Amino acid sequence: MKLNKYFTIAVMALFITACSSDFLNKAPEDTINTSNFFQTEADAIGAINGAYQPLQWPKLYNMRMWTTDIMAGNSITGGGGGTDGIETQDEENFVTSTDNQGVLDMWRGPWPGILRCNIILQKVPGMTISENVKNRVLGEAYFLRAHYYFILTEFFGDVPLVLQPVEPGGDLRPFRTSKATVNSQIISDLNNAITLLPPREQYSGADVGRASKGSAIGMLAKVYLCQGNNWQHVVNLCDSVTALGYSLNANYADNFDWTNKNTKESLFEIQYTANGGYSFWANENQSSWVSVFTGPRASNMVAGAYGWDQPTQEFVNSYEAGDMRKDVTVLYEGCPKFDGINYQKTFSTTGFNLRKFLVPISIASSPENVPAGFPVLRYADILLMKAEALNELGRTTDAQLLATDPNATLNKVRVRAGLLNVTGLDQTTLREKILHERRMEMAFEGQRWFDLIRINKGQYGIDFLHSIGRLNMSSKYLIFPVPQKERDANPNLTQNTGY
Repeated sequence: MKLNKYFTIAVMALFITACSSDFLNKAPEDTINTSNFFQTEADAIGAINGAYQPLQWPKLYNMRMWTTDIMAGNSITGGGGGTDGIETQDEENFVTSTDNQGVLDMWRGPWPGILRCNIILQKVPGMTISENVKNRVLGEAYFLRAHYYFILTEFFGDVPLVLQPVEPGGDLRPFRTSKATVNSQIISDLNNAITLLPPREQYSGADVGRASKGSAIGMLAKVYLCQGNNWQHVVNLCDSVTALGYSLNANYADNFDWTNKNTKESLFEIQYTANGGYSFWANENQSSWVSVFTGPRASNMVAGAYGWDQPTQEFVNSYEAGDMRKDVTVLYEGCPKFDGINYQKTFSTTGFNLRKFLVPISIASSPENVPAGFPVLRYADILLMKAEALNELGRTTDAQLLATDPNATLNKVRVRAGLLNVTGLDQTTLREKILHERRMEMAFEGQRWFDLIRINKGQYGIDFLHSIGRLNMSSKYLIFPVPQKERDANPNLTQNTGY
Protein backbone atom coordinates (compact mmCIF):
# COMPACT_ATOMS: atom_id res chain seq x y z
CA MET A 1 0.00 0.00 0.00
CA LYS A 2 1.43 3.36 -1.03
CA LEU A 3 1.07 6.08 1.58
CA ASN A 4 0.43 9.47 0.01
CA LYS A 5 2.32 12.30 1.66
CA TYR A 6 0.25 15.33 0.74
CA PHE A 7 -2.20 14.93 3.63
CA THR A 8 0.62 15.72 6.03
CA ILE A 9 0.50 19.33 4.85
CA ALA A 10 -3.23 19.60 5.36
CA VAL A 11 -3.33 18.18 8.87
CA MET A 12 -0.78 20.69 10.10
CA ALA A 13 -3.73 23.00 10.68
CA LEU A 14 -4.66 20.86 13.71
CA PHE A 15 -1.50 18.85 14.18
CA ILE A 16 -0.94 17.08 17.52
CA THR A 17 2.53 15.67 18.06
CA ALA A 18 2.31 14.90 21.77
CA CYS A 19 5.77 16.31 22.31
CA SER A 20 6.21 18.80 25.13
CA SER A 21 3.97 21.84 24.55
CA ASP A 22 3.01 20.64 21.04
CA PHE A 23 0.86 17.85 22.48
CA LEU A 24 -2.39 19.78 21.94
CA ASN A 25 -1.08 22.88 20.26
CA LYS A 26 -2.94 25.73 18.63
CA ALA A 27 -3.30 25.72 14.84
CA PRO A 28 -0.53 27.57 12.97
CA GLU A 29 -1.96 30.45 10.97
CA ASP A 30 0.17 29.87 7.87
CA THR A 31 -0.92 26.32 6.97
CA ILE A 32 -3.70 24.84 4.87
CA ASN A 33 -7.01 24.64 6.70
CA THR A 34 -8.55 21.16 6.72
CA SER A 35 -11.96 22.65 5.93
CA ASN A 36 -10.64 23.29 2.43
CA PHE A 37 -9.15 19.84 2.10
CA PHE A 38 -11.97 17.32 2.62
CA GLN A 39 -13.77 17.86 -0.68
CA THR A 40 -13.12 14.84 -2.90
CA GLU A 41 -12.75 11.08 -2.68
CA ALA A 42 -9.03 11.53 -3.31
CA ASP A 43 -8.86 13.84 -0.28
CA ALA A 44 -10.46 11.18 1.95
CA ILE A 45 -8.08 8.51 0.68
CA GLY A 46 -5.08 10.81 1.09
CA ALA A 47 -6.19 11.56 4.63
CA ILE A 48 -6.41 7.93 5.70
CA ASN A 49 -3.08 7.21 4.05
CA GLY A 50 -1.62 9.89 6.29
CA ALA A 51 -3.14 8.20 9.34
CA TYR A 52 -1.08 5.07 8.65
CA GLN A 53 2.23 6.93 8.44
CA PRO A 54 3.06 7.19 12.17
CA LEU A 55 3.03 3.38 12.35
CA GLN A 56 6.03 3.40 10.01
CA TRP A 57 8.07 5.87 12.00
CA PRO A 58 10.96 5.07 14.38
CA LYS A 59 8.87 6.02 17.42
CA LEU A 60 6.73 2.93 16.75
CA TYR A 61 7.33 -0.03 14.44
CA ASN A 62 10.52 1.09 12.75
CA MET A 63 12.33 0.87 16.08
CA ARG A 64 10.64 1.11 19.46
CA MET A 65 8.13 -1.72 19.09
CA TRP A 66 10.61 -4.43 18.11
CA THR A 67 13.11 -3.35 20.76
CA THR A 68 10.59 -4.38 23.42
CA ASP A 69 11.80 -7.97 22.87
CA ILE A 70 15.07 -6.80 24.43
CA MET A 71 13.17 -5.66 27.50
CA ALA A 72 11.22 -8.94 27.42
CA GLY A 73 14.43 -10.97 27.82
CA ASN A 74 14.78 -12.52 24.36
CA SER A 75 17.87 -10.48 23.54
CA ILE A 76 20.24 -7.73 24.61
CA THR A 77 20.66 -4.30 23.06
CA GLY A 78 23.98 -5.05 21.38
CA GLY A 79 25.03 -2.31 19.00
CA GLY A 80 28.39 -0.61 19.25
CA GLY A 81 28.75 -0.88 23.02
CA GLY A 82 29.27 1.93 25.50
CA THR A 83 26.40 4.38 25.40
CA ASP A 84 25.11 3.18 22.02
CA GLY A 85 21.38 2.72 22.56
CA ILE A 86 21.69 3.70 26.22
CA GLU A 87 17.94 4.28 26.49
CA THR A 88 17.30 0.68 25.37
CA GLN A 89 20.04 -0.62 27.66
CA ASP A 90 18.29 1.08 30.57
CA GLU A 91 14.98 -0.56 29.61
CA GLU A 92 16.77 -3.91 29.29
CA ASN A 93 18.25 -3.56 32.77
CA PHE A 94 15.09 -2.10 34.36
CA VAL A 95 16.61 1.18 35.43
CA THR A 96 14.27 3.20 33.22
CA SER A 97 13.76 6.79 34.34
CA THR A 98 11.33 9.56 33.42
CA ASP A 99 13.82 11.13 30.98
CA ASN A 100 14.39 7.93 28.95
CA GLN A 101 14.36 8.76 25.22
CA GLY A 102 12.84 5.43 24.23
CA VAL A 103 9.95 5.96 26.64
CA LEU A 104 9.46 9.49 25.27
CA ASP A 105 9.36 8.09 21.73
CA MET A 106 6.80 5.48 22.67
CA TRP A 107 4.57 8.09 24.32
CA ARG A 108 4.84 10.51 21.41
CA GLY A 109 4.60 7.92 18.64
CA PRO A 110 0.83 7.28 18.56
CA TRP A 111 -0.49 10.84 18.98
CA PRO A 112 -0.04 12.10 15.39
CA GLY A 113 -1.93 9.02 14.20
CA ILE A 114 -4.69 9.58 16.75
CA LEU A 115 -5.05 13.20 15.61
CA ARG A 116 -5.26 12.21 11.97
CA CYS A 117 -7.88 9.57 12.75
CA ASN A 118 -9.88 12.10 14.79
CA ILE A 119 -9.87 14.58 11.91
CA ILE A 120 -11.03 11.88 9.49
CA LEU A 121 -13.81 10.73 11.81
CA GLN A 122 -14.96 14.34 12.14
CA LYS A 123 -14.74 15.36 8.48
CA VAL A 124 -15.42 12.30 6.31
CA PRO A 125 -19.01 11.48 7.45
CA GLY A 126 -20.26 14.73 5.90
CA MET A 127 -18.48 14.29 2.58
CA THR A 128 -20.40 13.60 -0.62
CA ILE A 129 -18.40 10.64 -1.90
CA SER A 130 -18.93 6.95 -2.68
CA GLU A 131 -20.44 5.15 0.31
CA ASN A 132 -18.02 2.26 -0.21
CA VAL A 133 -15.02 4.57 0.01
CA LYS A 134 -16.52 6.53 2.89
CA ASN A 135 -17.20 3.38 4.92
CA ARG A 136 -13.78 1.95 4.22
CA VAL A 137 -11.96 5.15 5.18
CA LEU A 138 -13.97 5.48 8.39
CA GLY A 139 -13.38 1.80 9.19
CA GLU A 140 -9.64 2.24 8.71
CA ALA A 141 -9.66 5.32 10.96
CA TYR A 142 -11.51 3.46 13.73
CA PHE A 143 -9.07 0.53 13.44
CA LEU A 144 -5.98 2.74 13.48
CA ARG A 145 -7.18 4.88 16.39
CA ALA A 146 -7.87 1.70 18.37
CA HIS A 147 -4.42 0.36 17.55
CA TYR A 148 -2.66 3.55 18.54
CA TYR A 149 -4.54 3.66 21.84
CA PHE A 150 -3.84 -0.04 22.46
CA ILE A 151 -0.11 0.69 22.28
CA LEU A 152 -0.43 3.63 24.66
CA THR A 153 -2.49 1.82 27.28
CA GLU A 154 -0.35 -1.32 27.25
CA PHE A 155 2.83 0.65 27.86
CA PHE A 156 1.56 3.52 30.03
CA GLY A 157 -1.73 2.43 31.60
CA ASP A 158 -3.96 5.48 31.98
CA VAL A 159 -3.59 8.00 29.12
CA PRO A 160 -5.55 11.05 27.91
CA LEU A 161 -8.53 10.01 25.81
CA VAL A 162 -8.81 12.56 23.00
CA LEU A 163 -11.57 11.77 20.50
CA GLN A 164 -11.95 15.11 18.73
CA PRO A 165 -9.40 17.37 17.03
CA VAL A 166 -8.56 20.19 19.41
CA GLU A 167 -9.40 23.55 17.90
CA PRO A 168 -7.63 26.78 18.89
CA GLY A 169 -8.82 27.70 22.35
CA GLY A 170 -9.60 24.09 23.22
CA ASP A 171 -8.35 22.06 26.17
CA LEU A 172 -4.60 21.79 25.69
CA ARG A 173 -3.92 20.04 29.02
CA PRO A 174 -6.02 16.89 29.22
CA PHE A 175 -6.06 14.65 32.26
CA ARG A 176 -5.29 10.95 32.04
CA THR A 177 -8.27 8.62 31.58
CA SER A 178 -8.41 5.21 33.24
CA LYS A 179 -7.12 2.31 31.19
CA ALA A 180 -10.48 0.57 31.60
CA THR A 181 -12.31 3.50 30.01
CA VAL A 182 -9.78 3.76 27.18
CA ASN A 183 -10.10 0.02 26.59
CA SER A 184 -13.87 0.42 26.31
CA GLN A 185 -13.28 3.02 23.60
CA ILE A 186 -10.79 0.72 21.86
CA ILE A 187 -13.40 -2.05 21.82
CA SER A 188 -16.06 0.34 20.51
CA ASP A 189 -13.73 1.56 17.74
CA LEU A 190 -12.83 -1.98 16.71
CA ASN A 191 -16.48 -3.02 16.59
CA ASN A 192 -17.15 -0.03 14.34
CA ALA A 193 -14.20 -1.03 12.18
CA ILE A 194 -15.49 -4.60 11.88
CA THR A 195 -18.83 -3.27 10.64
CA LEU A 196 -17.35 -0.83 8.13
CA LEU A 197 -14.24 -2.52 6.74
CA PRO A 198 -14.28 -4.87 3.74
CA PRO A 199 -12.61 -8.30 3.80
CA ARG A 200 -9.06 -8.29 2.50
CA GLU A 201 -10.07 -9.94 -0.79
CA GLN A 202 -11.74 -6.71 -1.85
CA TYR A 203 -8.38 -4.93 -1.91
CA SER A 204 -6.22 -5.00 -5.00
CA GLY A 205 -3.19 -3.25 -6.42
CA ALA A 206 -1.83 -0.44 -4.26
CA ASP A 207 -4.63 -0.95 -1.72
CA VAL A 208 -3.36 -4.37 -0.61
CA GLY A 209 -2.15 -4.11 2.97
CA ARG A 210 -4.82 -1.75 4.23
CA ALA A 211 -6.65 -2.68 7.41
CA SER A 212 -9.47 -5.10 6.64
CA LYS A 213 -12.32 -6.74 8.51
CA GLY A 214 -9.94 -9.55 9.52
CA SER A 215 -7.45 -7.01 10.90
CA ALA A 216 -10.11 -5.50 13.16
CA ILE A 217 -11.50 -8.85 14.34
CA GLY A 218 -8.02 -10.15 15.12
CA MET A 219 -7.07 -6.96 16.95
CA LEU A 220 -10.23 -7.17 19.04
CA ALA A 221 -9.31 -10.74 19.99
CA LYS A 222 -5.90 -9.43 21.09
CA VAL A 223 -7.53 -6.76 23.25
CA TYR A 224 -9.72 -9.32 25.01
CA LEU A 225 -6.71 -11.64 25.40
CA CYS A 226 -4.78 -8.89 27.17
CA GLN A 227 -7.77 -8.16 29.42
CA GLY A 228 -7.95 -11.86 30.31
CA ASN A 229 -11.57 -11.73 31.45
CA ASN A 230 -13.66 -12.90 28.49
CA TRP A 231 -12.14 -16.03 27.02
CA GLN A 232 -15.27 -16.99 25.10
CA HIS A 233 -15.08 -13.70 23.19
CA VAL A 234 -11.51 -14.59 22.22
CA VAL A 235 -12.61 -17.99 20.90
CA ASN A 236 -15.52 -16.53 18.95
CA LEU A 237 -13.41 -13.78 17.40
CA CYS A 238 -10.65 -16.21 16.42
CA ASP A 239 -13.26 -18.43 14.77
CA SER A 240 -14.51 -15.39 12.84
CA VAL A 241 -10.99 -14.78 11.52
CA THR A 242 -10.75 -18.42 10.39
CA ALA A 243 -14.12 -18.10 8.65
CA LEU A 244 -12.70 -15.23 6.58
CA GLY A 245 -10.22 -17.62 4.96
CA TYR A 246 -6.94 -16.85 6.74
CA SER A 247 -4.50 -19.75 7.05
CA LEU A 248 -0.89 -20.53 7.89
CA ASN A 249 1.73 -20.16 5.21
CA ALA A 250 3.26 -23.49 4.28
CA ASN A 251 6.67 -22.32 5.49
CA TYR A 252 7.38 -20.16 8.52
CA ALA A 253 9.94 -18.16 6.54
CA ASP A 254 7.25 -17.00 4.12
CA ASN A 255 6.04 -14.55 6.76
CA PHE A 256 9.26 -12.55 6.49
CA ASP A 257 9.92 -12.73 2.74
CA TRP A 258 10.35 -9.15 1.52
CA THR A 259 9.42 -10.26 -2.02
CA ASN A 260 5.99 -11.58 -0.97
CA LYS A 261 4.36 -9.28 1.56
CA ASN A 262 0.78 -9.41 2.87
CA THR A 263 0.49 -13.19 2.59
CA LYS A 264 -2.52 -15.35 3.44
CA GLU A 265 -1.25 -15.49 7.05
CA SER A 266 -0.98 -11.73 7.46
CA LEU A 267 -3.87 -9.94 9.16
CA PHE A 268 -1.99 -6.67 9.41
CA GLU A 269 1.57 -5.58 8.78
CA ILE A 270 3.45 -2.32 8.50
CA GLN A 271 4.16 -1.42 4.90
CA TYR A 272 7.64 -0.26 3.91
CA THR A 273 9.09 0.51 0.53
CA ALA A 274 12.42 1.06 -1.20
CA ASN A 275 13.13 4.58 -2.41
CA GLY A 276 10.67 6.17 -0.01
CA GLY A 277 11.90 9.67 -0.82
CA TYR A 278 13.49 10.52 2.53
CA SER A 279 16.92 10.12 4.05
CA PHE A 280 17.44 7.16 6.38
CA TRP A 281 17.30 9.20 9.59
CA ALA A 282 14.21 11.20 8.62
CA ASN A 283 11.19 10.57 10.83
CA GLU A 284 9.10 10.12 7.66
CA ASN A 285 11.46 7.52 6.19
CA GLN A 286 9.35 4.81 4.53
CA SER A 287 12.16 2.26 4.32
CA SER A 288 12.46 -0.39 7.05
CA TRP A 289 15.06 0.15 9.76
CA VAL A 290 14.90 -3.36 11.19
CA SER A 291 17.36 -5.05 8.84
CA VAL A 292 19.74 -2.11 9.09
CA PHE A 293 19.70 -2.05 12.89
CA THR A 294 19.76 -5.81 13.56
CA GLY A 295 22.20 -6.94 10.87
CA PRO A 296 25.52 -8.28 12.24
CA ARG A 297 28.19 -5.61 12.50
CA ALA A 298 31.20 -5.86 10.16
CA SER A 299 29.63 -8.82 8.36
CA ASN A 300 28.79 -7.27 4.97
CA MET A 301 25.50 -9.15 5.10
CA VAL A 302 23.13 -6.17 5.09
CA ALA A 303 23.29 -2.44 4.55
CA GLY A 304 24.08 -0.51 7.72
CA ALA A 305 24.44 -3.49 10.07
CA TYR A 306 24.38 -1.90 13.53
CA GLY A 307 24.16 -5.21 15.42
CA TRP A 308 21.21 -4.44 17.71
CA ASP A 309 18.81 -6.96 19.26
CA GLN A 310 21.24 -9.82 19.83
CA PRO A 311 19.49 -13.04 20.97
CA THR A 312 20.64 -14.48 24.27
CA GLN A 313 21.97 -18.00 24.87
CA GLU A 314 18.93 -18.69 27.05
CA PHE A 315 16.57 -17.77 24.22
CA VAL A 316 18.41 -19.93 21.68
CA ASN A 317 18.49 -22.84 24.13
CA SER A 318 14.70 -22.56 24.42
CA TYR A 319 14.16 -24.00 20.93
CA GLU A 320 13.03 -27.61 20.96
CA ALA A 321 15.15 -30.02 18.93
CA GLY A 322 14.04 -29.94 15.32
CA ASP A 323 12.28 -26.55 15.51
CA MET A 324 12.71 -25.17 12.00
CA ARG A 325 11.98 -21.63 13.20
CA LYS A 326 15.44 -21.42 14.73
CA ASP A 327 17.26 -21.20 11.40
CA VAL A 328 14.79 -18.59 10.18
CA THR A 329 15.02 -16.45 13.31
CA VAL A 330 18.62 -16.61 14.54
CA LEU A 331 22.11 -16.45 13.08
CA TYR A 332 24.49 -18.74 14.94
CA GLU A 333 27.84 -20.32 14.17
CA GLY A 334 27.20 -23.30 11.87
CA CYS A 335 23.76 -22.09 10.73
CA PRO A 336 22.84 -22.08 7.03
CA LYS A 337 24.66 -19.39 5.07
CA PHE A 338 23.04 -16.00 4.69
CA ASP A 339 23.28 -14.74 1.11
CA GLY A 340 26.33 -16.97 0.65
CA ILE A 341 28.08 -15.71 3.80
CA ASN A 342 29.02 -17.89 6.77
CA TYR A 343 28.03 -16.43 10.12
CA GLN A 344 30.76 -15.95 12.73
CA LYS A 345 29.92 -15.73 16.41
CA THR A 346 32.41 -12.88 16.76
CA PHE A 347 29.87 -10.68 14.95
CA SER A 348 27.95 -10.46 18.25
CA THR A 349 28.66 -10.15 21.96
CA THR A 350 26.26 -13.05 22.66
CA GLY A 351 27.41 -15.19 19.74
CA PHE A 352 24.04 -14.72 18.00
CA ASN A 353 22.34 -12.19 15.77
CA LEU A 354 18.81 -11.78 14.54
CA ARG A 355 18.12 -13.25 11.09
CA LYS A 356 14.36 -12.97 10.82
CA PHE A 357 14.05 -9.55 9.19
CA LEU A 358 17.36 -9.25 7.34
CA VAL A 359 17.36 -8.17 3.69
CA PRO A 360 20.68 -9.01 1.96
CA ILE A 361 22.93 -6.19 0.87
CA SER A 362 22.74 -7.70 -2.61
CA ILE A 363 19.03 -6.77 -2.60
CA ALA A 364 19.06 -3.53 -0.58
CA SER A 365 22.43 -1.90 -1.04
CA SER A 366 21.70 1.16 1.11
CA PRO A 367 19.76 1.79 4.33
CA GLU A 368 17.18 3.87 2.43
CA ASN A 369 16.14 0.94 0.23
CA VAL A 370 14.88 -1.83 2.54
CA PRO A 371 11.31 -2.75 1.51
CA ALA A 372 10.50 -5.52 4.02
CA GLY A 373 7.18 -5.27 5.87
CA PHE A 374 6.89 -5.78 9.61
CA PRO A 375 4.25 -8.18 11.01
CA VAL A 376 1.78 -6.85 13.56
CA LEU A 377 -0.80 -9.63 13.57
CA ARG A 378 -0.51 -13.09 11.99
CA TYR A 379 -2.86 -16.04 11.78
CA ALA A 380 -0.46 -18.11 13.90
CA ASP A 381 -1.14 -15.62 16.70
CA ILE A 382 -4.89 -16.14 16.17
CA LEU A 383 -4.50 -19.92 16.53
CA LEU A 384 -2.43 -19.56 19.69
CA MET A 385 -4.85 -17.03 21.17
CA LYS A 386 -7.69 -19.48 20.59
CA ALA A 387 -5.69 -22.35 22.10
CA GLU A 388 -5.03 -20.30 25.22
CA ALA A 389 -8.67 -19.23 25.52
CA LEU A 390 -9.91 -22.80 25.12
CA ASN A 391 -7.52 -23.96 27.82
CA GLU A 392 -8.62 -21.19 30.20
CA LEU A 393 -12.24 -22.19 29.59
CA GLY A 394 -11.38 -25.72 30.73
CA ARG A 395 -11.53 -27.09 27.17
CA THR A 396 -7.98 -28.39 27.45
CA THR A 397 -8.54 -31.35 25.12
CA ASP A 398 -9.96 -29.07 22.40
CA ALA A 399 -6.83 -26.93 22.63
CA GLN A 400 -4.70 -30.02 21.87
CA LEU A 401 -6.50 -31.38 18.78
CA LEU A 402 -4.10 -32.99 16.31
CA ALA A 403 -2.86 -30.74 13.54
CA THR A 404 -4.82 -32.74 10.98
CA ASP A 405 -8.12 -31.77 12.63
CA PRO A 406 -9.77 -28.74 10.94
CA ASN A 407 -10.30 -27.19 14.39
CA ALA A 408 -6.72 -27.66 15.57
CA THR A 409 -4.94 -24.63 17.02
CA LEU A 410 -1.66 -25.10 18.92
CA ASN A 411 -0.64 -28.21 17.02
CA LYS A 412 -1.09 -26.59 13.61
CA VAL A 413 1.54 -24.06 14.62
CA ARG A 414 3.84 -26.71 16.06
CA VAL A 415 3.65 -29.07 13.09
CA ARG A 416 4.36 -26.20 10.69
CA ALA A 417 7.53 -25.63 12.73
CA GLY A 418 8.56 -29.28 12.33
CA LEU A 419 7.55 -30.31 15.85
CA LEU A 420 5.36 -33.12 17.13
CA ASN A 421 1.75 -32.72 18.24
CA VAL A 422 1.27 -32.29 21.97
CA THR A 423 -1.54 -34.29 23.59
CA GLY A 424 -2.73 -35.26 27.05
CA LEU A 425 -1.35 -32.24 28.91
CA ASP A 426 -3.23 -30.92 31.92
CA GLN A 427 -4.39 -27.30 32.04
CA THR A 428 -1.39 -25.94 33.94
CA THR A 429 1.19 -27.71 31.77
CA LEU A 430 -0.63 -26.73 28.60
CA ARG A 431 -0.76 -23.09 29.69
CA GLU A 432 3.03 -23.05 29.93
CA LYS A 433 3.37 -24.88 26.61
CA ILE A 434 1.18 -22.33 24.81
CA LEU A 435 3.10 -19.39 26.28
CA HIS A 436 6.36 -21.03 25.26
CA GLU A 437 4.98 -21.54 21.75
CA ARG A 438 3.96 -17.89 21.56
CA ARG A 439 7.47 -16.88 22.55
CA MET A 440 9.18 -18.94 19.85
CA GLU A 441 6.62 -18.36 17.09
CA MET A 442 6.51 -14.57 17.37
CA ALA A 443 10.02 -13.92 18.63
CA PHE A 444 11.27 -10.38 17.93
CA GLU A 445 7.91 -9.27 16.53
CA GLY A 446 7.17 -7.03 19.52
CA GLN A 447 4.61 -9.40 21.05
CA ARG A 448 6.46 -11.04 23.94
CA TRP A 449 6.21 -8.04 26.28
CA PHE A 450 2.42 -8.02 26.00
CA ASP A 451 2.37 -11.65 27.14
CA LEU A 452 4.71 -11.04 30.06
CA ILE A 453 2.68 -8.20 31.56
CA ARG A 454 -0.84 -9.57 31.06
CA ILE A 455 -0.67 -12.90 32.92
CA ASN A 456 -1.36 -12.96 36.66
CA LYS A 457 -1.23 -9.14 36.67
CA GLY A 458 2.34 -9.21 35.42
CA GLN A 459 3.71 -11.62 38.00
CA TYR A 460 4.40 -14.10 35.21
CA GLY A 461 6.71 -11.59 33.58
CA ILE A 462 8.43 -10.68 36.84
CA ASP A 463 9.08 -14.34 37.64
CA PHE A 464 10.34 -15.11 34.15
CA LEU A 465 12.70 -12.14 34.02
CA HIS A 466 14.07 -12.99 37.46
CA SER A 467 14.66 -16.56 36.27
CA ILE A 468 16.97 -15.33 33.49
CA GLY A 469 18.90 -12.94 35.71
CA ARG A 470 17.02 -9.68 35.13
CA LEU A 471 16.77 -9.17 38.88
CA ASN A 472 15.99 -5.45 38.79
CA MET A 473 12.57 -6.21 37.35
CA SER A 474 9.71 -5.34 39.70
CA SER A 475 6.03 -4.42 39.42
CA LYS A 476 7.05 -0.79 38.94
CA TYR A 477 8.43 -1.62 35.49
CA LEU A 478 5.31 -3.36 34.18
CA ILE A 479 4.45 0.00 32.69
CA PHE A 480 6.61 2.90 31.57
CA PRO A 481 6.81 6.22 33.38
CA VAL A 482 5.01 9.20 31.91
CA PRO A 483 7.87 11.21 30.35
CA GLN A 484 8.85 14.18 32.45
CA LYS A 485 8.93 16.45 29.40
CA GLU A 486 5.24 15.75 28.88
CA ARG A 487 4.43 16.43 32.54
CA ASP A 488 6.38 19.69 32.40
CA ALA A 489 4.23 20.77 29.46
CA ASN A 490 1.00 19.45 30.96
CA PRO A 491 0.85 19.55 34.79
CA ASN A 492 -2.44 17.60 34.67
CA LEU A 493 -0.55 14.43 33.73
CA THR A 494 0.05 12.36 36.86
CA GLN A 495 2.98 9.94 37.20
CA ASN A 496 2.84 6.16 37.38
CA THR A 497 3.55 4.55 40.75
CA GLY A 498 7.19 4.29 41.72
CA TYR A 499 8.67 6.81 39.29
